[in-house]
Amino acid sequence: MTGKAATASRDVTGELAFLTRALKAPTLRDAVPRLAERARAESWTHEEFLAACLQREVSARESHGGEGRIRAARFPARKALEDFDYDYQRSLRREAIAHLGTLDFVTARENVVFLGPPGTGKTMLSIGLGIRACQAGHRVLFATAAEWVARLADAHHDGRLQPELLRLARYPLLVIDEVGYIPFEPEAANLFFQLVSARYERASLIVTSNKPFGRWGEVFGDDVVAAAMIDRLVHHAEVISLKGDSYRLKNRDLGRIPAASHDPGENP
Repeated sequence: MTGKAATASRDVTGELAFLTRALKAPTLRDAVPRLAERARAESWTHEEFLAACLQREVSARESHGGEGRIRAARFPARKALEDFDYDYQRSLRREAIAHLGTLDFVTARENVVFLGPPGTGKTMLSIGLGIRACQAGHRVLFATAAEWVARLADAHHDGRLQPELLRLARYPLLVIDEVGYIPFEPEAANLFFQLVSARYERASLIVTSNKPFGRWGEVFGDDVVAAAMIDRLVHHAEVISLKGDSYRLKNRDLGRIPAASHDPGENP
């Protein structure tokens, strides 16, 4: 029996269906007919056809994995960097966010800090970067500063603070939103400091705050603790200050909105 006759006697479509099901590769199953047709039309080698099939499946798995990481990160909403309104937030350079979007800071274990009044885009940018990191294969966790402190306080009271910090260290990126909206008690400030200290030069943080660094002493109730925390946070960090009125109140006539009394980019 010739090779062509042997091939003709086989149910290749059935075999592919069985094999891709065994490999749990439905995307590959659906892609094979189209890729095979293209391979014949363009005279691909066997190796080129195989590489194209495997690339299609890898891309699908990475996409699905990214969705799982996005769900596990617990973002409060789904935001994309591409949707940010630079026309409204003119204090922000598009190039700066594009550079952060490459995620070099995650690879380098550096931090990003967004400072500015409420509604200027800090949370949206932090979510956008977090989602971009998830899609790139990084594990991410998102929570407000108050939620992080509550989580660490529970671990501390259960006698498992260090194991919890070690567990969090396995996440390449943590997002801490809304630092400064609620002042911290001394124990909470200490727990927050331990989180920042534990990740120093080991893993990345994105932090957003409505307070300039010069007022973090008010947030943490201790200028010395605040200074030590800022030192670790910004030593390897990109600090971006956003200005202007709240985007959420754009085009709404609510009367005069109190303006921030301090430049969000001022230093202690």
